[in-house]
Amino acid sequence: MIEPTGLRARKRARTRDAIADAAISLFLAHGFDQVSVNDVAATAEVSKPTLFRYFATKEDLVLHRFADHNGEAARVVRDRQPDVPPLTALHRHFRAGLDRHDPVTGLNDHPEVVAFHRLVFTTPSLAGRLTRYMLDDEEALADALGPGIEARLRAAQVLAVQRVLARTNWRKIADGRTAADVLPEAVADADLAFTQLLTGTGGTTHHGS
Repeated sequence: MIEPTGLRARKRARTRDAIADAAISLFLAHGFDQVSVNDVAATAEVSKPTLFRYFATKEDLVLHRFADHNGEAARVVRDRQPDVPPLTALHRHFRAGLDRHDPVTGLNDHPEVVAFHRLVFTTPSLAGRLTRYMLDDEEALADALGPGIEARLRAAQVLAVQRVLARTNWRKIADGRTAADVLPEAVADADLAFTQLLTGTGGTTHHGS
């Protein structure tokens, strides 16, 4: 029967979300290193083995939000229209993220999002595991861009640029500014960054969206 399978999948997703929500609430309230996996399991009302079936490490309890975006840059390149250069597609995708205040761009002033990013950026074990995710993204993007060292260099440059842009946006909001206030600067920064990428690699871009 189809229904039980769909039901199980929905139940698993609800359990995963409940565990992650409990974990992030505890970490934001008490600090990542002060909360144990046992604390999270107890709050989420699941056993420790159940928790580890959904999240392989304590860090993944936080970083699943980033993991959900894994391979996104590679997908943007693969799914672009044939007449759109890869960097143009990536530029437009980042700009669209800014427009909708996607937390991944750093341009989101919801208090929990700002606190979540502070938790990630200031906890060494989380920052270190996030770097692992980024290296996986870099490899996937390089594969989507093509063979050879040029594709690997360009992938590293793109993801470094996006990381710097997101961190810059988050810092301004963490200092008390609103996302709406920062948006024009964030757009200008993104345009400058991707123009430099294009200039540095000899590519061309299409203006507009």
